[in-house]
Amino acid sequence: MARSNFIRGTMLLTGASFLSKFLGMIYVIPFTNMVGETGMTLYQFAYTPYNIMLSISTVGVPLAVSKFVAKYNSLDDYYTSMRMFKLGTILMFISGIIAFILMYFGAEGYTALIWDPRTEGLQEEDLVNVIKMTSFALIIIPGMSIMRGFFQGNESMGPTAVSQVVEQVVRIIFLLVAVFTILVLYNGSTSTAIGFATFAAFIGGIASWVVLAGYWAKRRKSLNKQVQEQKEKRNLPTKELVSELFRYAGPFVLVGIATSLYQLVDQFTFLRAMAEIGKSDISSIAYSSFSTQGHKLVIIPVTIATGLSLALIPEITKAFHKAQMERVKQLINQALQIIMFFVLPAVFGLMILSHDIYTALFGGDEISITGPLFAWYAPVALTFAFFTVTASILQGIERQQFTVISLSAGILIKLLLNSIMIQTFGAKGAIITTILATLVAVVMNLWQIRVKIKFSYKKFIKLSILMSIFTFFMSVILLLMKWLTGYFITYEDGRFQALIITMVGVVLGGGTYLYLGYASTLFERIVGRRIKILDRLFGR
Repeated sequence: MARSNFIRGTMLLTGASFLSKFLGMIYVIPFTNMVGETGMTLYQFAYTPYNIMLSISTVGVPLAVSKFVAKYNSLDDYYTSMRMFKLGTILMFISGIIAFILMYFGAEGYTALIWDPRTEGLQEEDLVNVIKMTSFALIIIPGMSIMRGFFQGNESMGPTAVSQVVEQVVRIIFLLVAVFTILVLYNGSTSTAIGFATFAAFIGGIASWVVLAGYWAKRRKSLNKQVQEQKEKRNLPTKELVSELFRYAGPFVLVGIATSLYQLVDQFTFLRAMAEIGKSDISSIAYSSFSTQGHKLVIIPVTIATGLSLALIPEITKAFHKAQMERVKQLINQALQIIMFFVLPAVFGLMILSHDIYTALFGGDEISITGPLFAWYAPVALTFAFFTVTASILQGIERQQFTVISLSAGILIKLLLNSIMIQTFGAKGAIITTILATLVAVVMNLWQIRVKIKFSYKKFIKLSILMSIFTFFMSVILLLMKWLTGYFITYEDGRFQALIITMVGVVLGGGTYLYLGYASTLFERIVGRRIKILDRLFGR
């Protein structure tokens, strides 16, 4: 029964995470249409340092609290769990306030480091103001994350799932209403609208706090009752509690900030490198197309695949500590195959339909710039997904320290090559460098998994070849569809026409790949069971 509740809770969190990411992609469509690519660049330039500061200020503590609480609850030591929750909350409020101060008062210095006066369409003071507006969310988000971690440690996933979705919905509503009011009703400036758009993170955080406070009010009595009925209380020194907490916390923060670190390197190098080759006039449009809009799109298949794969990590950890190595290898194979099965066809679909998708969602005014860059960015989905899962696998087999080495290697490659590649290949040079850097990190992780447990990739490679063949057939169908529809409509005819092509492509391409995966029983072998919905759909 407990295992059933855990699996149901994990799927609930995966579903909530996907819904949050999906909403995060959907709102970008009207948002981009109101503020344009230049406004989106301003928005992203503020959010990247915010995400990094948020990760640093929490240093993986919320997830570590979850692990800590689960451990001591299993020992019937609810008193120590509650002490850790209170201590963690205090620590996170302090670190959040420090992070806010650093980001708010460091906005001018940070902007001076990344800004290039030759960049057209953006003003330095606008970026400073937007970064300051974003920083307010750091005051409340870290403390809120602790409460989520505490509930998860008590095997209660509902509060985290519901608060995630509510936070995203309230943030998006506030953002869109504020931007519409400022730009459309009052004819205000784009920079002011973007400032309020970034401030929406603070509003969303408050909404999440309200939800979590409601759950806490309902469960406080039962939680306190567990502590009161505890027969023996351990009075572990506070220093020992903090030491154990941060020992758990370290590995969690690395995976969380990996994407933001690569984006941060782009922020420090992209504008200047583009200006050096005389392309400062399109630098803000180019940067926005892959770093904001493009990233929001490619992260959707990544979220689905990693959510399903990461659900296997607790089982991998359990099997590893029980020395059930064949079971560990089986689960790792399954986790890697899920990534390849879902993300590989998505990457090729996005590449082939890049111009159509981008025009349908964000408009085609600058499609000659944005379309190709979006196509180049699509493969990043595969390397990001594999890095996230392989890093988590390393944690499950007690090799989490190696993640520091692989991530550092990737970031070093990005730092050394980014400016050179941009000046050589233009805007797509930044994307090529990201793919190369993340690929190196993934290969290093895969090598370490092989070394640690003598893992063989033969089965994974064999099934990946089959997935590649199915992806090839899907791609042929998509290219034929585009060739045939090209006689009647193209993305150049307008957004509605581009939307039709996109929808037809998704149905034909996705349907072809899904049928091939189902008919060959590949899908069943990967997920480990029959899929009743597909049985009904294909009449088996």
